[in-house]
Amino acid sequence: MEAITQFHKHQPDITLIDLRLPRLSGVEVIERIRMETPGARFIVLTTYDGDEDIYRALQAGARAYLLKGMTSEELIAAIRSVYSGKSYIPPTIALKLAERLGTEELTPRELDVLEQIVHGKNYKDIATELRISETTVKIHINRLLDKLGVTNRTQAATSAIQRGLVPLEMSNDRNHRWTD
Repeated sequence: MEAITQFHKHQPDITLIDLRLPRLSGVEVIERIRMETPGARFIVLTTYDGDEDIYRALQAGARAYLLKGMTSEELIAAIRSVYSGKSYIPPTIALKLAERLGTEELTPRELDVLEQIVHGKNYKDIATELRISETTVKIHINRLLDKLGVTNRTQAATSAIQRGLVPLEMSNDRNHRWTD
């Protein structure tokens, strides 16, 4: 909420924003501000390079996506590009985004199941948590494995975290039970 307050207070030409903020995600901040101020320009500056993180930020309205540690020349080029009304996507980010666009979209229920997998839950626990049958859980997991291009639940959890499908803070459950 502080980021939104500061935006309204200062009305910047360009806002540099991280994806991980204390209360709202950077994507949520971008979405909320752009609902009120559609012309607001954002550059995401983050350490997170998961394809889903990139996709969500750009879908929310970010005009550039940079990884911390980029050169000062690259940051200046991004700022100039966004200031002039263009986008700026470095080649490594564009490649990850292209990979994301080439994959089949996960359904909301598949994302729910994937989140439970990341938390180390077994079939029975997932079924109980989501109020569905174990057979339905197995069907969702098989579809997830296929869509993610992995062979087991451990790989699915790893892929989910790396790609940003399940935010890292949601995966910090200390009671992981990695069994397939």
